[in-house]
Amino acid sequence: MKALIYATLIRLALPAILLVLAIRSRKDRRYRQRLSERFGYLPAQMQTTCGGLVIHCASVGEVEAAKPLVEALLTNYPQTPITITCTTPTGSERIQKLFSERVHHCYLPIDTPGAVKRWLNALQPRAILLLETELWPNLLIQARQANCQTFLVNARLSKKSARAYRRFYWFTQLMLNHLDGILAQNQACLRRYQALGYSNPITLTGSLKFDLNPPEQNFNPSFSASLQQRILWVAGSTHNGEDEALLQAFQALKDIEPRLLLVLVPRHPERFEPLAQTLKSSHLTYQRLSQTQQLDQKTQVLLGDTMGDLVRWYQLADWVFIGGSLIPRGGHNPLEAMIFGKPIMAGRHIFNFAEIYRQLAQQRALAWIDNPQQLIQQAQAWLAEPQQAKETGQRAQALFNRHQGATLKTLAQLNHRLGKDFSHQTLTKPTQNQIWFDHRYLSKQQIEQAFNPTYWQAQNKIIGHSQGRNQAWFIQHQDQTMLLRHYYRGGLIGKLLNDQFLTQPAANSRAFQEFKLLSWMRAQGLAVPRPCAARYQPKGIIYRADILVEVIPNSQDLFQTLCQRTLEPQVWQQIGQVIAHFHQQGIYHSDLNCHNILLDQQNQAWLIDFDKCERRLAGNWTQANLARLKRSLEKEKHQQKHFYYQSQDWQAFKRGYTGLN
Repeated sequence: MKALIYATLIRLALPAILLVLAIRSRKDRRYRQRLSERFGYLPAQMQTTCGGLVIHCASVGEVEAAKPLVEALLTNYPQTPITITCTTPTGSERIQKLFSERVHHCYLPIDTPGAVKRWLNALQPRAILLLETELWPNLLIQARQANCQTFLVNARLSKKSARAYRRFYWFTQLMLNHLDGILAQNQACLRRYQALGYSNPITLTGSLKFDLNPPEQNFNPSFSASLQQRILWVAGSTHNGEDEALLQAFQALKDIEPRLLLVLVPRHPERFEPLAQTLKSSHLTYQRLSQTQQLDQKTQVLLGDTMGDLVRWYQLADWVFIGGSLIPRGGHNPLEAMIFGKPIMAGRHIFNFAEIYRQLAQQRALAWIDNPQQLIQQAQAWLAEPQQAKETGQRAQALFNRHQGATLKTLAQLNHRLGKDFSHQTLTKPTQNQIWFDHRYLSKQQIEQAFNPTYWQAQNKIIGHSQGRNQAWFIQHQDQTMLLRHYYRGGLIGKLLNDQFLTQPAANSRAFQEFKLLSWMRAQGLAVPRPCAARYQPKGIIYRADILVEVIPNSQDLFQTLCQRTLEPQVWQQIGQVIAHFHQQGIYHSDLNCHNILLDQQNQAWLIDFDKCERRLAGNWTQANLARLKRSLEKEKHQQKHFYYQSQDWQAFKRGYTGLN
């Protein structure tokens, strides 16, 4: 019901969203370009990105924060396609500038059910990393249904946002219940997410922004040389109301220190032109960076009207003012100034980065500013005592250095949670078919033939097969036994259509759903066989499907075992514990019976046959699932002459099951 309410609301809001895009496009025409991507229709060249990893960054700031993590992921998963999404043209431009052809890129679609579904079906991602605060309910809901893991990475949550989330608790739960994990920037954010009732793992990894690398190159040598004789006061990411205060302060300071140069770098590019007009009427001598090859020594104010150069300005600065803090905007990131050891001024409106500013203030590495007069006073103090300014910056840099390492911690968590199989699985489209395969078992040259029993018979690798209409083949290949299973219909319709299913996107096919669910469960440490390959064969309005999975060595299903011998109570308890693990992870096995539970030589329990199974949120379905298993045991007890199952065995099973809950 919550999802339905949200879906209705987002559809009703769609005209307003399009109106906002239209208004923004008046200042930046790129907002009316690539509109199809915002509705989930991806360009043809994106078809090669299927089956990879998606990293979503809202805009430029998140792209910059994600840079060290993206570089680490490119190194760690060289065979995995990585797609970076954003929602703004400036973010898109920065992605393409930083990563070029090494990653794929598109806009994240508007969060309507249809747009998200088209986008997921096109990309078929195995995992989505959302940066900082980017939670979208339909995206999270449908990703879970598609067995795609979702993580909130570099997660932050201010007091103000936490209060809003508590006010709309039903909406918050709709988002958080579908996240697989949260990697938090600091303890305060971690505690706030826990207070909202998030029950999945939350890990403290630190802020990725502390792993910022300095720019590889500076401005052109001639321009940089013209700055050397000046004292640079860089005001970064400024907003309306702040530029006026800064210019007012500069008017009072320009005669005290003629070498002072105020560099204004607005937060949003649409403000470049209006701010240029303000400077023109201010009677101050100014230049625009976009039109400047060399700084005139008479210039008093430089307008930084280019994108992606703020870090370079911080590197050259003598002092820095961080924008968004003199007005109730929440402040912007001070880390880019801290890395270079620059003394920082900021207003008190810093709730977006409250923890970092708190630590800066605690280390006496920050000057608080409340009004233009304090801007003047602080600038005068640092002009008179440059050593004081230098020591303030050094304390900020020392704080920065102590917090580095978030990238390695984040990568370690992702490696653990994505699982060992993640980097070995590939989605390919050799013909009109689509095939998932693990290249440890099959080569790209084998995959088209790997689902044909005659191919394996020709190599004398068939070692057995199951009986009945739904025949399956046991294959010995590379010291591993695999089971090849073709998908058939059941019931009356199965007699008519046999193995033909009404066509749908490959991501929703029974083979791909089972392959991805098995992969996800193995990443969670659940006892299931490893998927080796899955094939989707569309033809007209129908499709056929196959799957290859590992066979658990030296194992026997619970039915066969109970036909031969009794099981000790501790074995029943162990089976109960295993089923409890599955239920805790939200795994609904649609056919939980004694034929789909295996015991290996160590009496370790495994679950098999996950066709038409799914992940679910907590609910009464778990008890219904247990009842189904109990009925199957009781049924076989009445039908088999020898079947070693008693009521006390079920009690032992329940003790194991409830002991974990």
